Parts: sequence; structure tokens; C-alpha cells
Amino acid sequence: MADALPFPSHPDNREGAQSGPLSMSSFETRIAALAPHIRIVKPHGEGPFPVVLQFHGCGGVKPLQGVYAEAAREAGWAACIVDSYAHRNISKTQAYATVCSGLRLQGPERAGDLYAALEWARRQDWADPRRIALAGWSHGGWTAADALSMPRAAAERATKIAPLPEDVLAGVVAAFLVYPYAGIGSVAGAKGWRISPKTCVIVGGKDYVVGKAGPLKLVRRLEMDDVPITSEFFAAATHAFDEEGANDMRVRYDPELTARAIGHYQALLRGAA
Repeated sequence: MADALPFPSHPDNREGAQSGPLSMSSFETRIAALAPHIRIVKPHGEGPFPVVLQFHGCGGVKPLQGVYAEAAREAGWAACIVDSYAHRNISKTQAYATVCSGLRLQGPERAGDLYAALEWARRQDWADPRRIALAGWSHGGWTAADALSMPRAAAERATKIAPLPEDVLAGVVAAFLVYPYAGIGSVAGAKGWRISPKTCVIVGGKDYVVGKAGPLKLVRRLEMDDVPITSEFFAAATHAFDEEGANDMRVRYDPELTARAIGHYQALLRGAA
């Protein structure tokens, strides 16, 4: 099953709503909780390597994450697949019922995992802390875009992590967003980003899950803010066009478009290295 967005407008779905067992915590607590659930795919050698942090959609980690991670390794980057569900004990069934429906863990709150993963990566001896990229699919794209948008105080409220470091986005040089959710509950399209990494956004012309209006609005906002962005409009692409075996009638896997997306991924990473 593919990500079951879009998210409903609900009074409990506002920025910073409670989401599972993690309430207000310290930054170190979140890093410690998340670190065991990060899968690392590194190039050969000792490094230090540039690092891309990959954030899955609301359905959880799928095989496509491994495909993109291998592509990143071919481009000379270490890829880290961040599982936002394991440390919250969210099962696949629960994810589809609650996260994909917007009842818990919206993008601004999940941004806490992104901030924690960034700090974790900067501490690894095989990682180059000056060259870090963010990649997100659907809900993961929402997470990345909003993490790049929120001022520190808003981020602390949304993520329930305090205090967050002033330089929490240090080292981010690139962002790759594939069919990102950018509708109700997203702040990125309205506020723009705090930093200007090299960015690539892929939007599907037949995406009936997140739609195209929200992602295109986000693209226009980033262009207006002079973020160095490349937007790729895949006219024939559905949501999750790169998810082979997706069990959702709104989704059609397209190997050619998947290859194109992977090519854009590698091009962005190579250009940001």
C-alpha cells in the first residue's frame, strides 16, 4: 500500500500535536532513541564521506529506500535511511491508520527526527559534517521541507525538543524531495526556508494522493526566495511511481520514471559534493 495522504483538516492535527510515547524531551534523548534505527549504506573506504539522510513516506521504510541508497553510494555519498517509526513502536498497520490519516506525527513534529539525525551524522567519524543532504518522499518530503522552514522557537514547540541548537541545520548543502506533501499542516510553502541548499523537487502530474498544487506552490515559493532549485514535473507520474509492488489503485509503478528520478538524485548529490 502506498502513502494514504492527503491529511484531513482536524483540530488535533495542528503543529505540535501529541504523537505517541515521545513527549517533550532533550535533544540528546531524541538522538539516542533514533540512532539504533538508522541504516547506513557507505561507499568503500574510510571517508569522510558526504552524507544524505533519507526520510521515508508515511507507510514506513520501503524497499525503494534501499534502491536510492545504493544510487547515493554510487555517487560517492553515504546514505542513511532514517526509520521514524521503530523508536515510537508504530507498526505498519498503525502508520497507515494514524500517520497517513494525519492523526499523529505530522511533518513539523517529525522534523525532530531530522534534526536529531543531522546531529548524529555530524558526530560520525566517517561523515563529512560540512556536506549533508536531506532526501524525503511524500511525508518525508513534508518533514524535510518544514524542518528547513521553522524558526527555532516554532521548531521546539512542534518537535517537543528543547533546547534545539541554534545551528541545527549546519552542514546541509542539498535537498531532494519526491512527491512531497505540502498541503494543510505544512508550513514550508508559506514561510520559505531558513537556508538555501541546492534543491531538486519531483512532482507527479497524476498524483492523486498529495496532488500537484501544494508541491508546485512550494517550488514557486523557493524560486521566489532564490533557493537554487530544479523542479522536475513528471506529467505521467502517479504518487509513489517509484514504489514497485505498491498495493494502491492510485499508484502505478513506472520503471522509466524511477530511473529518471534516481538520475536526478545522483546529479544533485554529485553537484553538491
